[in-house]
Amino acid sequence: MDYRFFLGIGVAVAIVFAGAAVYTGFEKQAPADSPGRDTLYQISTIDVLMQGVYDGNVTVGDLKKHGDFGIGTFDRLDGEMIVLDGRVWQAKADGTVSPAMDNQTTPFATVTYFDTDIRQTTMDRAMNYSGFTTAMAAQLPSQNMIYAVKIHDTFPSVTVRAIPAQEPPYPNLTVAAKEQQVYTFTNVTGTVVGFYTPAFLKDLNAQGYHLHFLADDHLRGGHILDMTVPANSIVQYDVTPYFTMALPTTGAFVGTNLTADMSAALAAVEQ
Repeated sequence: MDYRFFLGIGVAVAIVFAGAAVYTGFEKQAPADSPGRDTLYQISTIDVLMQGVYDGNVTVGDLKKHGDFGIGTFDRLDGEMIVLDGRVWQAKADGTVSPAMDNQTTPFATVTYFDTDIRQTTMDRAMNYSGFTTAMAAQLPSQNMIYAVKIHDTFPSVTVRAIPAQEPPYPNLTVAAKEQQVYTFTNVTGTVVGFYTPAFLKDLNAQGYHLHFLADDHLRGGHILDMTVPANSIVQYDVTPYFTMALPTTGAFVGTNLTADMSAALAAVEQ
Protein backbone atom coordinates (compact mmCIF):
# COMPACT_ATOMS: atom_id res chain seq x y z
CA MET A 1 0.00 0.00 0.00
CA ASP A 2 1.20 3.60 -0.68
CA TYR A 3 1.26 6.11 2.15
CA ARG A 4 2.03 9.67 1.10
CA PHE A 5 2.59 12.40 3.64
CA PHE A 6 2.77 15.99 2.43
CA LEU A 7 4.46 18.26 4.95
CA GLY A 8 3.74 21.99 4.89
CA ILE A 9 7.39 23.05 5.10
CA GLY A 10 7.96 24.56 1.67
CA VAL A 11 8.81 21.21 0.08
CA ALA A 12 6.06 18.67 -0.58
CA VAL A 13 7.24 15.33 0.76
CA ALA A 14 5.79 11.97 -0.24
CA ILE A 15 7.07 8.82 1.45
CA VAL A 16 6.08 5.84 -0.66
CA PHE A 17 5.89 2.23 0.47
CA ALA A 18 4.02 -0.43 -1.56
CA GLY A 19 0.22 -0.87 -2.02
CA ALA A 20 -3.01 1.33 -2.08
CA ALA A 21 -2.83 5.10 -1.58
CA VAL A 22 -3.67 7.10 1.50
CA TYR A 23 -3.09 10.87 1.67
CA THR A 24 -2.73 13.09 4.71
CA GLY A 25 -1.26 16.58 4.90
CA PHE A 26 -1.37 20.10 3.72
CA GLU A 27 0.66 20.58 0.53
CA LYS A 28 -0.85 19.93 -2.88
CA GLN A 29 0.82 17.60 -5.35
CA ALA A 30 2.77 18.69 -8.41
CA PRO A 31 0.61 20.32 -11.11
CA ALA A 32 -1.33 17.84 -13.23
CA ASP A 33 0.04 19.33 -16.47
CA SER A 34 3.62 18.40 -15.46
CA PRO A 35 3.37 15.31 -13.30
CA GLY A 36 6.64 14.53 -11.60
CA ARG A 37 8.75 17.05 -13.49
CA ASP A 38 9.37 19.18 -10.42
CA THR A 39 9.79 16.20 -8.09
CA LEU A 40 12.97 14.78 -6.64
CA TYR A 41 12.42 11.01 -6.55
CA GLN A 42 14.67 9.30 -4.03
CA ILE A 43 15.33 5.64 -3.28
CA SER A 44 15.90 5.04 0.48
CA THR A 45 17.88 7.45 2.71
CA ILE A 46 21.52 8.43 2.96
CA ASP A 47 21.64 7.39 6.63
CA VAL A 48 20.59 3.85 5.67
CA LEU A 49 23.38 3.72 3.09
CA MET A 50 25.82 5.01 5.70
CA GLN A 51 24.97 2.00 7.86
CA GLY A 52 25.74 -0.54 5.15
CA VAL A 53 22.39 -1.30 3.54
CA TYR A 54 23.70 -1.85 0.01
CA ASP A 55 21.33 -4.41 -1.52
CA GLY A 56 19.58 -2.95 -4.56
CA ASN A 57 15.79 -2.85 -4.36
CA VAL A 58 14.74 -0.74 -7.38
CA THR A 59 15.73 -1.46 -10.97
CA VAL A 60 17.41 1.09 -13.19
CA GLY A 61 14.49 0.65 -15.58
CA ASP A 62 12.00 1.66 -12.89
CA LEU A 63 14.22 4.54 -11.75
CA LYS A 64 14.22 6.03 -15.27
CA LYS A 65 10.42 6.32 -15.11
CA HIS A 66 10.87 9.07 -12.52
CA GLY A 67 13.53 11.27 -14.07
CA ASP A 68 16.17 11.86 -16.73
CA PHE A 69 18.81 13.43 -14.48
CA GLY A 70 20.38 12.35 -11.22
CA ILE A 71 22.94 10.46 -9.18
CA GLY A 72 23.20 7.39 -6.96
CA THR A 73 24.96 4.07 -6.58
CA PHE A 74 24.38 0.44 -7.54
CA ASP A 75 23.70 -2.89 -5.87
CA ARG A 76 26.44 -3.75 -3.35
CA LEU A 77 27.76 -0.16 -3.67
CA ASP A 78 29.31 -1.10 -7.01
CA GLY A 79 30.39 2.27 -8.34
CA GLU A 80 28.78 5.66 -8.88
CA MET A 81 25.61 6.38 -10.85
CA ILE A 82 25.25 9.31 -13.22
CA VAL A 83 21.89 9.90 -14.93
CA LEU A 84 22.11 12.41 -17.78
CA ASP A 85 19.69 13.06 -20.64
CA GLY A 86 17.74 9.93 -19.73
CA ARG A 87 20.73 7.58 -19.87
CA VAL A 88 22.20 5.89 -16.81
CA TRP A 89 25.95 5.41 -16.50
CA GLN A 90 28.00 3.34 -14.05
CA ALA A 91 31.44 4.63 -13.05
CA LYS A 92 33.25 1.73 -11.39
CA ALA A 93 36.23 1.55 -9.06
CA ASP A 94 38.43 0.14 -11.83
CA GLY A 95 38.11 3.46 -13.66
CA THR A 96 35.70 2.26 -16.36
CA VAL A 97 32.40 3.88 -17.25
CA SER A 98 29.65 1.97 -19.04
CA PRO A 99 25.91 2.22 -19.68
CA ALA A 100 23.86 0.65 -16.89
CA MET A 101 21.41 -2.09 -17.82
CA ASP A 102 17.73 -1.70 -16.97
CA ASN A 103 17.79 -4.85 -14.83
CA GLN A 104 20.57 -3.57 -12.57
CA THR A 105 19.39 -2.39 -9.18
CA THR A 106 20.11 0.48 -6.81
CA PRO A 107 19.89 0.82 -3.02
CA PHE A 108 20.10 4.63 -3.16
CA ALA A 109 19.52 7.15 -5.94
CA THR A 110 17.93 10.53 -6.63
CA VAL A 111 16.46 11.60 -9.98
CA THR A 112 14.29 14.33 -11.45
CA TYR A 113 13.40 15.73 -14.86
CA PHE A 114 15.83 18.56 -15.48
CA ASP A 115 14.32 21.85 -16.64
CA THR A 116 16.55 24.90 -16.23
CA ASP A 117 14.98 27.53 -13.97
CA ILE A 118 18.07 29.57 -13.03
CA ARG A 119 21.41 30.27 -14.69
CA GLN A 120 24.24 31.66 -12.62
CA THR A 121 27.77 32.57 -13.65
CA THR A 122 30.69 31.64 -11.44
CA MET A 123 33.30 34.18 -10.42
CA ASP A 124 35.81 35.66 -12.87
CA ARG A 125 38.46 33.37 -11.45
CA ALA A 126 38.78 29.61 -11.23
CA MET A 127 37.55 28.00 -7.99
CA ASN A 128 38.15 24.67 -6.30
CA TYR A 129 35.25 22.53 -5.06
CA SER A 130 35.10 24.14 -1.63
CA GLY A 131 35.22 27.65 -3.02
CA PHE A 132 32.60 26.84 -5.63
CA THR A 133 30.10 25.30 -3.20
CA THR A 134 30.48 28.13 -0.69
CA ALA A 135 30.20 30.93 -3.24
CA MET A 136 27.32 29.41 -5.20
CA ALA A 137 25.27 28.43 -2.14
CA ALA A 138 25.39 32.07 -1.03
CA GLN A 139 23.88 33.12 -4.37
CA LEU A 140 20.92 30.75 -4.29
CA PRO A 141 17.51 32.47 -4.11
CA SER A 142 16.79 30.32 -1.05
CA GLN A 143 18.90 27.75 0.78
CA ASN A 144 15.68 26.02 1.88
CA MET A 145 14.89 24.51 -1.52
CA ILE A 146 16.11 21.45 -3.42
CA TYR A 147 17.97 22.27 -6.63
CA ALA A 148 19.14 19.96 -9.39
CA VAL A 149 22.56 21.26 -10.52
CA LYS A 150 24.22 20.95 -13.93
CA ILE A 151 27.45 22.40 -15.30
CA HIS A 152 28.86 21.61 -18.72
CA ASP A 153 32.35 22.95 -19.38
CA THR A 154 35.99 22.06 -19.87
CA PHE A 155 37.41 21.64 -16.39
CA PRO A 156 41.13 22.15 -15.67
CA SER A 157 40.90 19.37 -13.11
CA VAL A 158 38.30 16.95 -11.75
CA THR A 159 39.07 14.42 -9.01
CA VAL A 160 36.54 11.63 -8.60
CA ARG A 161 36.16 8.43 -6.64
CA ALA A 162 34.29 5.15 -6.94
CA ILE A 163 33.93 2.39 -4.35
CA PRO A 164 34.23 -1.27 -5.40
CA ALA A 165 31.38 -3.75 -4.90
CA GLN A 166 31.09 -4.90 -1.28
CA GLU A 167 30.46 -8.40 -0.01
CA PRO A 168 28.12 -9.31 2.86
CA PRO A 169 28.20 -8.89 5.76
CA TYR A 170 28.50 -5.33 4.52
CA PRO A 171 30.70 -2.81 6.34
CA ASN A 172 29.32 0.64 6.99
CA LEU A 173 30.07 3.32 4.41
CA THR A 174 32.88 4.86 6.47
CA VAL A 175 34.75 1.55 6.25
CA ALA A 176 33.77 0.80 2.65
CA ALA A 177 34.99 4.23 1.53
CA LYS A 178 38.52 3.28 2.59
CA GLU A 179 38.56 1.03 -0.49
CA GLN A 180 37.65 3.86 -2.85
CA GLN A 181 39.71 4.36 -5.98
CA VAL A 182 40.50 7.98 -6.84
CA TYR A 183 41.16 9.39 -10.31
CA THR A 184 42.10 12.89 -11.42
CA PHE A 185 41.29 14.10 -14.93
CA THR A 186 42.87 17.24 -16.41
CA ASN A 187 41.48 19.52 -19.09
CA VAL A 188 38.42 17.30 -19.36
CA THR A 189 35.17 18.34 -21.01
CA GLY A 190 32.07 16.98 -19.40
CA THR A 191 29.05 17.52 -17.20
CA VAL A 192 28.70 17.96 -13.46
CA VAL A 193 25.46 16.31 -12.35
CA GLY A 194 23.95 16.51 -8.89
CA PHE A 195 21.84 18.27 -6.31
CA TYR A 196 21.83 20.91 -3.62
CA THR A 197 19.88 19.64 -0.61
CA PRO A 198 18.78 21.97 2.23
CA ALA A 199 19.89 21.43 5.82
CA PHE A 200 16.49 20.27 7.07
CA LEU A 201 16.74 17.15 4.88
CA LYS A 202 20.22 16.20 6.15
CA ASP A 203 19.04 12.88 7.61
CA LEU A 204 17.62 11.90 4.20
CA ASN A 205 20.30 13.09 1.80
CA ALA A 206 23.71 14.75 1.80
CA GLN A 207 23.40 18.34 2.97
CA GLY A 208 24.53 21.00 0.50
CA TYR A 209 26.06 20.04 -2.84
CA HIS A 210 26.41 16.36 -3.83
CA LEU A 211 27.90 16.16 -7.33
CA HIS A 212 29.04 13.49 -9.79
CA PHE A 213 30.88 13.90 -13.10
CA LEU A 214 30.60 12.37 -16.56
CA ALA A 215 33.05 13.21 -19.34
CA ASP A 216 31.68 13.86 -22.82
CA ASP A 217 33.52 10.80 -24.09
CA HIS A 218 31.57 8.68 -21.54
CA LEU A 219 34.84 7.03 -20.52
CA ARG A 220 35.55 8.92 -17.29
CA GLY A 221 33.41 9.78 -14.31
CA GLY A 222 32.55 9.31 -10.66
CA HIS A 223 31.69 11.04 -7.39
CA ILE A 224 33.41 14.43 -7.26
CA LEU A 225 35.91 14.88 -4.43
CA ASP A 226 37.47 18.05 -5.85
CA MET A 227 37.43 20.03 -9.06
CA THR A 228 38.61 23.26 -10.59
CA VAL A 229 35.65 25.18 -11.96
CA PRO A 230 36.68 27.56 -14.77
CA ALA A 231 36.11 31.29 -14.47
CA ASN A 232 32.72 32.48 -15.73
CA SER A 233 31.31 28.98 -15.97
CA ILE A 234 27.53 28.67 -16.32
CA VAL A 235 25.72 26.78 -13.57
CA GLN A 236 22.18 25.64 -14.37
CA TYR A 237 19.70 25.05 -11.55
CA ASP A 238 16.33 23.32 -11.62
CA VAL A 239 14.22 24.34 -8.62
CA THR A 240 12.64 21.11 -7.37
CA PRO A 241 9.93 21.81 -4.76
CA TYR A 242 8.44 18.31 -4.53
CA PHE A 243 10.10 15.32 -2.91
CA THR A 244 9.08 11.65 -3.12
CA MET A 245 10.90 8.89 -1.26
CA ALA A 246 10.52 5.16 -1.97
CA LEU A 247 11.40 3.05 1.07
CA PRO A 248 12.11 -0.70 0.96
CA THR A 249 9.57 -2.90 2.75
CA THR A 250 11.88 -5.91 3.08
CA GLY A 251 15.55 -6.61 3.69
CA ALA A 252 18.03 -4.97 6.04
CA PHE A 253 16.32 -1.57 5.86
CA VAL A 254 13.41 -2.76 7.98
CA GLY A 255 15.57 -3.53 11.02
CA THR A 256 18.13 -0.72 10.72
CA ASN A 257 18.34 1.68 13.67
CA LEU A 258 18.06 5.18 12.24
CA THR A 259 18.11 7.15 15.48
CA ALA A 260 21.83 8.05 15.36
CA ASP A 261 23.05 11.34 13.88
CA MET A 262 25.21 10.32 10.91
CA SER A 263 25.93 13.83 9.60
CA ALA A 264 29.56 14.02 10.76
CA ALA A 265 30.40 10.59 9.35
CA LEU A 266 28.64 11.45 6.09
CA ALA A 267 30.56 14.71 5.73
CA ALA A 268 33.84 12.80 6.12
CA VAL A 269 32.82 10.23 3.49
CA GLU A 270 31.64 12.85 1.02
CA GLN A 271 35.02 14.58 1.12
